[in-house]
Amino acid sequence: MSIASDTITEKSGYRLHVVRTDKYKTNTLVLKMKAPLTKENVTYRALLPYVLQSNTSKYPTTPQLRSYLDDLYGAGFYVDVAKKGEYQILSFTIDIVNEKFLSDPTPLLEKAFMLLSEVIFHPKINGEAFDHKTVSNEIRSLKQRIQSISDDKMRYSATRLVEEMCKNEPYALEASGNLQDLETITPESLFTYYKKVLTEDEIDLYVIGDIDEAEVEVLADKYVSLLPDRVPARLQRDTGKEVGKEKEIIENSDVKQGKLNIGYRTYVAYGDSDYYALQLFNGIFGGFSHSKLFINVREKASLAYYAASRLESHKGLLMVMAGIENANYKQALDIINEQMNEMKQGNFSEEELAQTKAVIKNQLLETIDVSRGLVEILYHNVVSGHDISLDEWFAKTEQTTKEEIVAVGQKIQLDTIYFLTEAEVQG
Repeated sequence: MSIASDTITEKSGYRLHVVRTDKYKTNTLVLKMKAPLTKENVTYRALLPYVLQSNTSKYPTTPQLRSYLDDLYGAGFYVDVAKKGEYQILSFTIDIVNEKFLSDPTPLLEKAFMLLSEVIFHPKINGEAFDHKTVSNEIRSLKQRIQSISDDKMRYSATRLVEEMCKNEPYALEASGNLQDLETITPESLFTYYKKVLTEDEIDLYVIGDIDEAEVEVLADKYVSLLPDRVPARLQRDTGKEVGKEKEIIENSDVKQGKLNIGYRTYVAYGDSDYYALQLFNGIFGGFSHSKLFINVREKASLAYYAASRLESHKGLLMVMAGIENANYKQALDIINEQMNEMKQGNFSEEELAQTKAVIKNQLLETIDVSRGLVEILYHNVVSGHDISLDEWFAKTEQTTKEEIVAVGQKIQLDTIYFLTEAEVQG
């Protein structure tokens, strides 16, 4: 089975990725801007894409910009801020109908390029500052998003685990930024930072759909031509600090349901030869509904409302999340530890392994069912500096043996236990 891969061309200041496929009825443009996570810039980066998507010099109000999207057969335009490993990534996505399916001769792909260019290079400004009203509106919205993290106790506890586990590491920073820095941002200082982004970020533009490569090149050269050459910052691979004694943090809050979050260091990241074994380890341990955590903690012992694990593929972390009765803390912890030990000793069946391989394959196929999902998969290669095709990913996963999964398990070390609970936990 061959999956669409990207043809990459180095342009002035960015990389152009063209993915030709007739899988989708739309064409999609995704611009990714990547820079290291830093305390000084994290909140600027969290705010910037939302200011840029609000309006432009040509479409000075949000309703005008949205009305223009409606005119383009209901094109979609989205921005996003995320962290992958110790990078903070800004994404700008435009989904537009492929003109091949319309009788109307409007050059929609070109219109998408024009709009992307307008948003990125021609924001609504006032001298050397962004529009004041736009910035103050978006600061208010971002403030609400940051505050909402503490309202969602599941998300809050996951965030707190990372803060405690990765103290003094860039990964501890929340991609949404923080309230203290938000108070200090001005339209002038944000505009200064925006100019820095355009000259220093590592920038990748993905164009996906049933498209002509030569036409895409012409459009890219025409509309994405204001970027100077740069040498983007690339972080040294951080294999993760050695764990001394694991930390246990118990925090009291007004929660009816305790939130137990556990962080492990795996010392394995995307691009490593044993990454596929780590994915399978996580899948059997807690990644899916047939996993040991789901069956033993949630189903058999009835100790958890949810129990699962996930990987942070670029930082090399494995995280467990469980929602439990406050009184069941010690018991739940014991069973989770027991399941980790079972995995490390290879106490799982060939049937569990085969099922997990099938689920990972299906999950990847579902992800690439939408063009934005395909971009996320391909973008792993940019973040990691490794070039792994989906075909290779499937093949290596299929070839991974039980012995390799047990071997990768030996590297995993418990780092931090975080428990958000209503009452004092009794020893």
